[in-house]
Amino acid sequence: MNLLRRKSVTQLQADALTDNRLKRALGATNLTALGIGAIIGTGIFVLTGTVAAQNAGPAVV
Repeated sequence: MNLLRRKSVTQLQADALTDNRLKRALGATNLTALGIGAIIGTGIFVLTGTVAAQNAGPAVV
């Protein structure tokens, strides 16, 4: 993989003329896992904030 590679102007123009729509890649299982992960992740931060608010001190960190 070359990080410094470049496309020519003609290649960019040809790519712009084609239909570049995104394909659906997430199914029901993926979206459910994403939702559950977001809920659990938010819960961890909310719980930490609640503990820090009630028991503020150097041990909270």
